[in-house]
Amino acid sequence: MAVELFNDGKHIVHAFYDLVDDSPGGAVQCNQFLIVDNGHGALIDPGGNMTYSGLLMDMQKYFSSKDLDYILASHPDPDIIASVNKWFVASHCKVMISALWTRFVPHFTTGKDVSHRIIGIPDQGSVIRLGQCNVLALPAHFMHAEGNFQFYDPVARILFTGDLGASLVPRELAAEAVTDFHGHVRYMEGFHKRYIVSRKVCRFWANMVRQLEIDQIVPQHGSRFVGRRAVEDFISWVESLECGVDLMTQGNYQIPR
Repeated sequence: MAVELFNDGKHIVHAFYDLVDDSPGGAVQCNQFLIVDNGHGALIDPGGNMTYSGLLMDMQKYFSSKDLDYILASHPDPDIIASVNKWFVASHCKVMISALWTRFVPHFTTGKDVSHRIIGIPDQGSVIRLGQCNVLALPAHFMHAEGNFQFYDPVARILFTGDLGASLVPRELAAEAVTDFHGHVRYMEGFHKRYIVSRKVCRFWANMVRQLEIDQIVPQHGSRFVGRRAVEDFISWVESLECGVDLMTQGNYQIPR
């Protein structure tokens, strides 16, 4: 079931928190997103095959699946775009992903040449026209992928942060906004220390996003941050985070015995 994050009658943003079986024997919990603007649509990180039907049913309330404009992929992991072949068949959409990863996308397809439908985002990011609005692809390299992008919707003032902000919670909690930031940190900390490369990139990211008007930060795993206070708390936490190579020592590089 879709959770409505924004709706002004012409511009609609839906999030999906319950399309993945995240039971102990299932898959990692992950979220998917649909932006609709004046009859045009983009899916952000639509996920694998288990999420396809739910997304297809929801988008058809607003436009035919054939009219899907874009899949916007933060990076090439299976929980991001493993279903891409189904979207290529069901729609005329183009996939936008880091230029580093364009030649990896066909590995999720049947082998038919789809190169004309894959657009590489340059390292500096880009402005993506969707309906009557622009969506920004923002550089978020090494957070966690080498070529990684976040997507900013300036109409809804939502920043979709991919794996940055991920929290390891069941989908029932993921559908709720964070109300106690400091209590929520324990669900994020372990993931970020391992998957985000360094504090250096965290500081660069914080300097960039503070220039935006952000009402919500919405990760691809776990709960979202709603309101200016929650947004600033999160940015400040990321900015000061020691992670990745900051924490590595020679002890992490030993010959197994």
